[in-house]
Amino acid sequence: MYPQPIGLYDPAREHDACGTGFVASIDGVASHEIVQAALQCVCNVTHRGAVSADAKTGDGAGVLTQIPQPLFAKVLRELKAGPVPPPADLAVGVFFLPQDPAVRETAQRLAEAAITGRGLRLIGWRDVPVDPSVLGDKARKTLPVIRHALVARAAAIAADDFERQLFLVRRRIEQSWERERLAGCYVPSFSSKTIVYKGLLVAPQLARFYHDLSDPDYASAIAVFHQRYSTNTFPTWFLAQPFRFLGHNG
Repeated sequence: MYPQPIGLYDPAREHDACGTGFVASIDGVASHEIVQAALQCVCNVTHRGAVSADAKTGDGAGVLTQIPQPLFAKVLRELKAGPVPPPADLAVGVFFLPQDPAVRETAQRLAEAAITGRGLRLIGWRDVPVDPSVLGDKARKTLPVIRHALVARAAAIAADDFERQLFLVRRRIEQSWERERLAGCYVPSFSSKTIVYKGLLVAPQLARFYHDLSDPDYASAIAVFHQRYSTNTFPTWFLAQPFRFLGHNG
């Protein structure tokens, strides 16, 4: 009934849960092919996720990759917001923001204050190109405004302390949102090393929804993919996985 044990596979460990896995370049070379392989893999585990009654709203799907440096080099040129930092000194925060313009403006203002308060330079905000038409009704009605905050490391911050500072910034942002009781705010990832593209999707919608994932300049040497099957929580944009650092399969 099952294949024989081979490599990391052992039929004794068969369990039903979320669909998750990873693709990596053994030589560590970033390429768009790695991203394409991960997107194909997550589509191959669509059956491991749940679907809403509208037959289009998924329980969540996403990928975690390295920051695609060629893509964001292009984004930085388009922003024209001062000196371009070296790749290792660039961080990208992924923000799910409220649909309400007034609440969204407050949420961004608090985020900017937290970023500059830690001595980091906010290069600018980027509207992530998406196609809401591929979503199911529930996912489209609850769709947050998705933006990237591009942040540069300041000279006063040591290179090996950059990730720690970004973690502290994210926590301060979240705490300020909680104090102001702002609803509909979430940070899927904030790092100089990795970035998360996720949503209330089924896997085949992922690359069609996020235009970045189809861009040939989106290159990574690693990709963690995840198709979610929730067993104890209602699906939301925030709970769609992978997590900020990994994806789990329950």
